[in-house]
Amino acid sequence: MATYTQLKPPAGDKIGLKNGVLQVPDAPVIPFIEGDGTGPDIWRASQRVFDAAVAKSSGGKKKIVWFEVLAGEKAFNATQNWLPDDTVTAFQDYLVGIKGPLTTPVGGGIRSLNVALRQMLDLYVCLRPVRYFKGVPSPVKHPEYVDMVIFRENCEDIYAGVEWAAGSADVKKVIAFLQKEMGVKKIRFPETSGIGIKPVSSEGTERLMKAAITYALDQKRKSVNIVHKGNIMKFTEGAFRDWGYALAARDFRSQTVSERETWILGNKEKSAAISAEQNAKEIEPGYDMMTGDQKKKIVAEVETTLSQLWESHGGGKWKQKLLIKDSIADITLQQVLTRAKDFDVIATTNLNGDYLSDALAAQVGGIGIAPGGNINYVSGHAIFEATHGTAPKYANQDKVNPGSVILSGEMMFRHLGWNDAADLIIKGMDGAIGAKTVTYDFERQMEGAKLVKCSEFASEIIKHM
Repeated sequence: MATYTQLKPPAGDKIGLKNGVLQVPDAPVIPFIEGDGTGPDIWRASQRVFDAAVAKSSGGKKKIVWFEVLAGEKAFNATQNWLPDDTVTAFQDYLVGIKGPLTTPVGGGIRSLNVALRQMLDLYVCLRPVRYFKGVPSPVKHPEYVDMVIFRENCEDIYAGVEWAAGSADVKKVIAFLQKEMGVKKIRFPETSGIGIKPVSSEGTERLMKAAITYALDQKRKSVNIVHKGNIMKFTEGAFRDWGYALAARDFRSQTVSERETWILGNKEKSAAISAEQNAKEIEPGYDMMTGDQKKKIVAEVETTLSQLWESHGGGKWKQKLLIKDSIADITLQQVLTRAKDFDVIATTNLNGDYLSDALAAQVGGIGIAPGGNINYVSGHAIFEATHGTAPKYANQDKVNPGSVILSGEMMFRHLGWNDAADLIIKGMDGAIGAKTVTYDFERQMEGAKLVKCSEFASEIIKHM
């Protein structure tokens, strides 16, 4: 039994985990953090939507037993602790929870409450689906082309928080070690530099990639795109790409095909008599300028691909497989604007995922309706959350869009296997936005829209279920 020092859990049933599958009772206890700033307004509206969706979809047979836990300003005011132990215990104990936006403490202590929760529970996947709701104002011509799911690695990269401040005694030790022991000469201004370390591991990469591929296969998506900056950071992001491809080939060989493999197989299908060297020239435009050893490596790749995959993937069978491909992060940020249809499931490192998910959210209506989930698919732990900030200037005004938390709840229900409740939330959101009964962020950009409050928008969603 979990031990609580200040909170008293409500009467209800715990979600369990058996053979990697969540066991969800009809009345599960779900811990929640309402959030800071606009959080209380948003949470009240969202909880009404959640309760209505569960009641309607189950005919009253199911319900959520809500368990409020504390973090952020509310926690600090009550306990002098930004993240009380009871809160972490509750998320550990009940497996699945949801939260609103939190204030990050200023002046030391916890760097980010969101990051702290993710690291404490090892929530290694940040799941960010991005889709368009018809009628939502957008700055792009075809926002309806955006239907992507981002798997952002959550525990490594620069978000691991391994860094030292410029001028500190610690950073001087680090720089001295790099210069004297490692022979590093590329720190341009060592006396005034802060230093950060970017860990990227094969284990972290593989578990993220496994989650992305499993999701893509289960949801019958068409591709998984590995987004990286491996052309510059070869041993971190370049390794992330390589480990991702290797995991796909090793653990999902019969169900996946890499983009380069499709080129090789396609060339063979177009010309049965094509030689391995000719095929190599087709897939590598710079082949003729390569060294002899480089050419041998490409020819060997062609021969290995054909010998291992022709029977299972050749003759066009590869077109029915899940496509694994990769792209450089900067060109990806351009192409999600110009070629959105080419992207489906995306697997990427932490910082790239942060940039990409917010940029995509802007294409489909903004961060105000962008949902998110932080998940450990092995332990079953998950926290779903609003992806926007606290917006304190709008606190207690019943004004802001609650869509981010509401859609995070929709994600949570799908995670629980309560798909009917999730479908009702989408139906309600579609209906409310389609009827142009929206909060101020949308109303000011939609011709003929009716302005409603945060709480009223929730009522509209429920009405359209």
